[in-house]
Amino acid sequence: MNAINESHELPRSTAVAAPHRTHTFKMLMRREFWEHKGGFLWAPLVAGGILLVLTIMGIGAGEVLLRKIPDRATINVEGGSFSVNGLDLAQLTAKMTPDELREFGSVIDASLYMAASWPFIVLAFVVFFYCLGSLYDDRRDRSVLFWKSLPISDRDTVLSKVASATLMAPTIAAAAAIATVFGSLMVYSLVVLLHGGNPYTMLWGPASPLKVSLHLLASIPVYALWALPTVGWLMLCSAWARSKPFLWAIMIPVFAGIFVSWFDLMQLFDLETAWFWKNVVARSLLSVAPGSWIEAAQIDHIDVDGPQAVHSLLSMRTMYSVFATPQLWVGALAGVAMIFGAIRLRRWRDEG
Repeated sequence: MNAINESHELPRSTAVAAPHRTHTFKMLMRREFWEHKGGFLWAPLVAGGILLVLTIMGIGAGEVLLRKIPDRATINVEGGSFSVNGLDLAQLTAKMTPDELREFGSVIDASLYMAASWPFIVLAFVVFFYCLGSLYDDRRDRSVLFWKSLPISDRDTVLSKVASATLMAPTIAAAAAIATVFGSLMVYSLVVLLHGGNPYTMLWGPASPLKVSLHLLASIPVYALWALPTVGWLMLCSAWARSKPFLWAIMIPVFAGIFVSWFDLMQLFDLETAWFWKNVVARSLLSVAPGSWIEAAQIDHIDVDGPQAVHSLLSMRTMYSVFATPQLWVGALAGVAMIFGAIRLRRWRDEG
């Protein structure tokens, strides 16, 4: 009976469904992250950590210096004065008006933006050299032959690298910057507590750490589009150069600028030579620097001076006004064209 039953069993299907395209793209993105984890993750975290260490060292040096000041040394403020030794920070904000507290909070926010800039400065170098070696390194170590043996298209491979440079890397850097912002506030809070102040009254109330964090996250879409000219150019050089892609990537735009300047070619279009350096040379090499779009932003609405202008300069309104400028979209189209060229080059230049 068992034999009869087994003879009527239907054969099991051994066919394996092909992985979905989105799953393949996620795998490629995961590959880029693990292969460049040091640059994408650890570099911005270390940069933020170094900033916090330097801040603590600076505060420690300041505390030692304050202890050496004579007891008779005083700091005069509106409504009274207090001695430096045994400094009571509660007196510093006790008689401030709401406008003065608002301005004081803007000063704190400016320091938070400065702290957040450290991971983003590292981001510029990480993305630049990542794009420069993204397609060249695979050919140099012949690992491209292995990846081409897999059912993965050149388009998906290159686009995964573009997404890693323009989306994944700045997102991780923004997270590291936000961690640095709150880490700085914790350090400041400890100093305020040691001097008899209330961290909420002096720091967390006047300052806007959540607003600063929101601005950092909101800058990612702007960065992704603004960086496309440099990302496309570096990847094109990475796919084309047989050796020393760094020299090719730097020399071609710079020598083109020198050539245009030497013969005053921009006068044919009623433009100055500086236009070529700004919109061609600089956009092809420096667009991966966060905040490089500020000059193109519409900042006519900023009507405040001093520290309060920081929020206006780095606000979502200012950042997203770049979407209405031709510099962004022309550069993005040029970047897309160069990325398409990098995809085509990778199909046949696979052995270096």
